[in-house]
Amino acid sequence: MTTTNGDALLTVLVVDDEQPALDDLAYLLRQHPRIGAVVTACDATEALRELRDGSFAAVFLDIRMPGLDGLELARVLSRFAHPPEIIFVTAFEQHAVEAFELQAVDYLLKPVRPERLSDAIRRLGAPPRQVDDDGAATEDDELDRIPVETGGRTRMVERDSIRFVEASGDYVRLHSDDGAFLVRMPISSLEDAWRDAGFVRVHRRYLIAIRHVTELRTRPGGGYDLVVAGQELPVSRRHARELRDRLSRGANRARKTGL
Repeated sequence: MTTTNGDALLTVLVVDDEQPALDDLAYLLRQHPRIGAVVTACDATEALRELRDGSFAAVFLDIRMPGLDGLELARVLSRFAHPPEIIFVTAFEQHAVEAFELQAVDYLLKPVRPERLSDAIRRLGAPPRQVDDDGAATEDDELDRIPVETGGRTRMVERDSIRFVEASGDYVRLHSDDGAFLVRMPISSLEDAWRDAGFVRVHRRYLIAIRHVTELRTRPGGGYDLVVAGQELPVSRRHARELRDRLSRGANRARKTGL
């Protein structure tokens, strides 16, 4: 079977131990024009049996399951001669870093919205995108308010409430006054947009708000660590000079204004 533009339809496997979530995701996938067949499994054992007997382009994989969990199953699949692509589908944000270390295509949060699912499906079969210091920027706006999904709702996180940003593969985690929020966006987009708003890149994984820096520590063997909102973060050699310059300029401004 092929799509209207001649591409082969994808056969995918959905793995989730919760039957309602399994049924809902399978239903959404079957509505997508790029999906040809959807096979379901309720645990890792059944998933491995299906993978042994069939060929799948991708596995949509829950993380918290009895027995072998989703991350452990993904490690098993990575050892296949021709491993399927992995898209994690979970209610828990905190596994994103580990998921992308396993080369996951995407990381969807439950409840899954159809538009986010379509976005993930579009990425199947695409070459891996490097998201680091040279990551491509997204929108040209100032990104002073970031929409985030939490508890099935979308809320706006104000830039001024953010203490630091942590890169997690294709995502960033915004550490704010109200908690941490996962957003699919390259950290370089925020670095470019927020440079004039008091943010500076200190590491390939971290973008920090200068005003929240409380301490700069020198390591015994050389290099620096920062304390930002009570959390210690590393400073890479590449970014150390700019950080020192920004902190120095801030101190000079404070002296001139008598603060």
